Amino acid sequence: MEIKRVEKRSSLMIRTTVPMERLSEAMGAAYGELSAYMGSRGIPFSGPPYALYRNMDMTALDVEMGFPLASPVEGDGHINAGEIPAGDVAADLYEGSYEGIGEAYEKLKVYTERQGRSAEEWCYEFYLNSPEDTPPEQLRTEICFPLKS
Repeated sequence: MEIKRVEKRSSLMIRTTVPMERLSEAMGAAYGELSAYMGSRGIPFSGPPYALYRNMDMTALDVEMGFPLASPVEGDGHINAGEIPAGDVAADLYEGSYEGIGEAYEKLKVYTERQGRSAEEWCYEFYLNSPEDTPPEQLRTEICFPLKS
């Protein structure tokens, strides 16, 4: 776990509200649609896929799913230009199944508080490998808690 400074990153994303039990399905569809859109327009990826959670309501997650870009690009329809904001974040690299990620969130929360910092109400994750070709226990997720100034 660490506190680090991140720079603003442009993205293309799809934002939706979905119950937790349908999140995996929504992510698969969104990342597939975004990949096809970017591929058809020659837009290069500049990092792994991310999900930005604007709330933690497990019955109605307000989530933005996207890909970072080297520079801003306009969207089309429900594919929108977005950004991952600059600022300090508390970050942790979690390895394991998505079902166990809640414990990593709790540990990062405690770490953040021990550093004398407060996290924003929203957070994001980067998915460093794919559940399609990686065993669950080897999945790697970077969890980021943006910190209040």
